[in-house]
Amino acid sequence: MYVPPAFRDDDPTALHATMEQARLSQLVTATEQGLVATPLPMFLVGDEGPHGTLYGHVARANPQWQLAPIGEAMALFLGPHAYITPNWYAAKQETHKVVPTWNYIAVHAYGSVEFFDDATRLRAIVTRLTNLHEHGSAAPWAVNDAPDAFIAAQLRAIVGVRLPISRIEGKRKMSQNRNAQDRAGVIAGLGASERASDREVAKLIPE
Repeated sequence: MYVPPAFRDDDPTALHATMEQARLSQLVTATEQGLVATPLPMFLVGDEGPHGTLYGHVARANPQWQLAPIGEAMALFLGPHAYITPNWYAAKQETHKVVPTWNYIAVHAYGSVEFFDDATRLRAIVTRLTNLHEHGSAAPWAVNDAPDAFIAAQLRAIVGVRLPISRIEGKRKMSQNRNAQDRAGVIAGLGASERASDREVAKLIPE
């Protein structure tokens, strides 16, 4: 990932937070048949390995797990993001030498991917993912709510994914390269947007 110094994020806590809050990743592997990608909810075990380890699962019918990966796999996580119009910059009124851009937070995690179909490990992963995303519901659903035979059949239809992170890259592009007046204009513009995601980005821009 191209990361200019002004946008580099090397804070492990912040990187892990972005990965956890993104909820959905893109798992990418290079194979002899070309690049393969799968949108994949994954959870992070932050203290497993030097940069943490990611877990998830794919459908057994998904050919990605059957294609031997060439080199490392990559999990892509996208955090808050928003379009930035030049109309919000104070510099537009002064020089008109401004162009549109996009503010965003992104994390790329790399490592040797492992695919497995052990039923005990799979059930643990499915249970943890379910608990993670059902948390906060008024009546959270649990894996144990379904009949054991049904769950066993469902587990046979998936393959587990384990990605120990060997290296990690973070980019936090939040108008750090603009002056205070331009940043104030971006904050005001995003803050007035009807999109909740825009207003979320406004809170992340340094004043």
